Amino acid sequence: MNRIASMVEDFRYWFGRRSMQSRLVATYIVILLIPSIIVSNYFFTQIQDTYISDALNQNSFLLEMEKINMLSQIEAMEVAALLAVSDSAIKEYLKTDDELEPAGLIDLARGPIKDIERIQTNNPNILHLRLHTNNPFVMEIWPVIFQERRIIQEQWYADAKKLDGREMWVFNHRDPDLLRRNATDVFEERPKVSLIREMDIGAYSGILQVDMLMMHFAPKMFAGIYDEGSQMAIVDREGRLFMDRNQSFMANNEALQQEVLSQLAMLKEQAEENEERKDIVHTRFVVEGEPYLLITTSLERLQADVLNVVSLEEALDQVSGAQKQIITAFVILIGVLSVITYFMNTFILKNLRRLTETMKRVRRGEVESRIDIRGGGEIGELAHHFNKLIHTIHELIAQGVRKQAVTKEAELRTLHSQIDSHFLYNTLENIKMLAEIEGQRTISDALTSLGGMMRYNFKWSGEYVKLKDEIQHIRNYIDVMNIRFDEPIRLELCIPSEFMELEMLKMSLQPIVENAVKHAWPGIEDGERKIKIEVVAWQEDEITIYVTDNGIGIEPYRLGRLNENIRMSEFHELPQAGYARSDQRTEGIGLRNVHQRIQLFYGKEYGLDVSSEEGQYTMVTITFPKVLISRGGIIDEKSDDRG
Repeated sequence: MNRIASMVEDFRYWFGRRSMQSRLVATYIVILLIPSIIVSNYFFTQIQDTYISDALNQNSFLLEMEKINMLSQIEAMEVAALLAVSDSAIKEYLKTDDELEPAGLIDLARGPIKDIERIQTNNPNILHLRLHTNNPFVMEIWPVIFQERRIIQEQWYADAKKLDGREMWVFNHRDPDLLRRNATDVFEERPKVSLIREMDIGAYSGILQVDMLMMHFAPKMFAGIYDEGSQMAIVDREGRLFMDRNQSFMANNEALQQEVLSQLAMLKEQAEENEERKDIVHTRFVVEGEPYLLITTSLERLQADVLNVVSLEEALDQVSGAQKQIITAFVILIGVLSVITYFMNTFILKNLRRLTETMKRVRRGEVESRIDIRGGGEIGELAHHFNKLIHTIHELIAQGVRKQAVTKEAELRTLHSQIDSHFLYNTLENIKMLAEIEGQRTISDALTSLGGMMRYNFKWSGEYVKLKDEIQHIRNYIDVMNIRFDEPIRLELCIPSEFMELEMLKMSLQPIVENAVKHAWPGIEDGERKIKIEVVAWQEDEITIYVTDNGIGIEPYRLGRLNENIRMSEFHELPQAGYARSDQRTEGIGLRNVHQRIQLFYGKEYGLDVSSEEGQYTMVTITFPKVLISRGGIIDEKSDDRG
């Protein structure tokens, strides 16, 4: 995914650097080509589906007609079998316990046997109508009555002995000669279907066999008509495939035969799972890259399936060829239109190129350049605003010259102010030296702290300082304030050394500490006075500073109003409830200014929050982003552009 995103980004960069004329032509091509391809694909898909639907309907009709013809032949074979076993003379002969005299055999042959042969003569499609018995007293009368020993080698013989009066249908690839009159006994492939039925003849068993060649049973399937695009076949209950081997469509394609059997098995499994029974079902599949359509229907009485396999390759190739020709024509047409569009854009964008060249001259410093483009439209409007822009630039240059003069004057005033502050610093140093000469160490230290505070206040080189500089300023402030108190204020620092390089807003801690000094101990209470400053990084990109005093705390309702005032968006009309101890009250402007400065420079998610417990403590929580400064450079995230 990253590689794809990178490639897309590279293409966007490359495409964005092309000329507008090239991008317009490319856009025209995309707008015309993609819908053309989509529409043509849609219509050709519809044509392809229509062809497949027509092929399905046509071949389903042929399959249904063949099924009807086979059902007719089934009925004819069953009628012949019924007539054959209904002759009482034949049944008596098959049950005899003694050999029949020659005269009786002649009468039997001329009577009932001739009747059975006449049944076969009346229905010439029936190949054989045979009665098999294991009665040793029965003489064979060809071609109707045979001993069972002649069919013992047949695969269906064992199943036929278990029929118990039911019928069985058997398919076979050949028609063996029961009399074995040829010594070589060459088995010619003559597919046939046989109706097998067990006969009740008393103590002995009997089997009725009615045979019909497949060429008569399924004439369209075995008619020998060559078709390159389709072929019908039958699959028996054992999964064997019977078809006209003279047709090369499936006969010479073993892979196709195996796939047909596999697809047929899948269709049967799906029908069993869905408990659906349809007369005709179909499916599409591919063998060796060629598409086929399989249509099948079931012959439940034969426990077999009749199927029709249709090749879709030629038709789909024709549809695909037509599609390619039309798409090629589209591409050629779009190419011609693109060339025409290119030259039209050249004429239309001529004024835009003039405007571009003029802008390049302005970039090189030729600010007096102007452009005269007649006519309306977007390009004419751009030229008008460009000329207005040049006029504005001239005015801004004049303003800049005037501001430079004003800036020089401000610099001179600043220098004068710095001279005055240096005079004040030098005066404090002289007083400090006099105090040391007189042995007044307390006064000397206080003057040192006061000088540090003044230098920190006057040296305003920017909005941001390091935390260690702000902490040193707080130390100086506490030292100066401790002159007023008999019980000095103790400053406790819990700051990891690596956080001393943190960036923070200048003068953001002093208003908080100053509030604590003024209001935490309003009387002359005994006990320790302590202000604790703790720095914690609860999150990877955020710093929290806790400033806590052990003073008298804030009453709950005033604490709520104080936090509300700190977060107000207006400075005027502040209610008289704030950081209040005892009878003293303040509007909380100092805390509010710090809160708003933090939000202004860092964002609305940062700022101050005051918490307190009356008689115990007051704690101000400051949150701001984690930005570390080392040797003048920012080395951590969350740094904004302050240039």
